[in-house]
Amino acid sequence: MKFDRSLWGRWISGAAIALLVIQFVPYGRDHVNPRTTSEPAWDSPDTRALAKQACFDCHSNETEWPLYSHIAPASWLVQHDVDEGRAVLNFSEWQQPQKEATEAADEVTEGEMPPVTYRLMHAHARLSAEDRGRLSRGLAKTLGVSHEQKTGSR
Repeated sequence: MKFDRSLWGRWISGAAIALLVIQFVPYGRDHVNPRTTSEPAWDSPDTRALAKQACFDCHSNETEWPLYSHIAPASWLVQHDVDEGRAVLNFSEWQQPQKEATEAADEVTEGEMPPVTYRLMHAHARLSAEDRGRLSRGLAKTLGVSHEQKTGSR
């Protein structure tokens, strides 16, 4: 198969134009951090520090927006993750119902949180096994005991 430079050049030009055009889609650029209205009664400063390190970007109003969160289509994915994370558990709006608060400790223990994709991009969220255990125990004390912990099942 012969390499056609003109075809390759048109493909690259088309992709560059498409990338430029999608920058004008408004979703994913808001990057508003609402004010913190209330936090849980943390069991210790250590638990809060670990939660801030591994959870706050998606589960609080203290999101740190990295450079790639300003460039579509990555901005769309980041905005979606933050919106979804805040909807189920938001450490900054504790007066509101928190749908998954009692499951947070189990999700940390099982390695579901923070998600692998987030850990790949954010080295600070890659907790050691010891830190993951401390965070899980602290979340259980702070947020409530999960169903599995109540029943003793696993």
